[in-house]
Amino acid sequence: VGGIHFLFLPSAVRLQLTAPPGAGSNMAKRVAVVLAGCGVYDGSEIHEASAVLVHLSRGGATVQMFAPNIEQMHVVNHLKGEPAEEKRNVLVESARLARGNIQDLSKLSVKDHDAVIFPGGFGAAKNLCTWAVQGKDCSVNGEVKAALQAFHGEGKPIGLCCISPVLAAKVFPGCEVTVGIEKDERYAGWPKITTTVVSMGFEVKHELKRITNTKSSIGKY
Repeated sequence: VGGIHFLFLPSAVRLQLTAPPGAGSNMAKRVAVVLAGCGVYDGSEIHEASAVLVHLSRGGATVQMFAPNIEQMHVVNHLKGEPAEEKRNVLVESARLARGNIQDLSKLSVKDHDAVIFPGGFGAAKNLCTWAVQGKDCSVNGEVKAALQAFHGEGKPIGLCCISPVLAAKVFPGCEVTVGIEKDERYAGWPKITTTVVSMGFEVKHELKRITNTKSSIGKY
């Protein structure tokens, strides 16, 4: 079975963008970035999404952003940190981050891209799947699931930031994910996420990776 790359990409993203052997060193990688809204509490985490885009740009990659055309699970007032009585669309909100240059996730073609990356933020757990309210019994948005399966089927890298590895944990039982390390006094929040993915009933293997580790994890099952 082909390998799948699950990358834990926190505030700094390190993704090898060199062309595969025999492909020519000047061939730019085409990377799809899937957003889940705009804002850490109900969409994509803006710092992480920006970091992904900055490092892809520095690596010479060609980027196209996508988001599902669906209603958000809910809207959070980021100033007060509490739900607001309104409705917003994930694609429309994601367009804020993409400056309007974004497509409906239904149009994402694995044939046109060399890798796909999902920034973190609670939108990944609320809009791209229902983990935030259903835990291990969650469901994954159909278009998100199809994209993950398509890239895996082609043996192409899949980057998952912050809480986004729960998508892989649900779609690929038995896969290997990297979600930081168990204990590190410098990053107090890491154990929470690690425990979330590994100990919430997901059938996955966790490989410990520090934030400074530049290598991706290749999960095989």
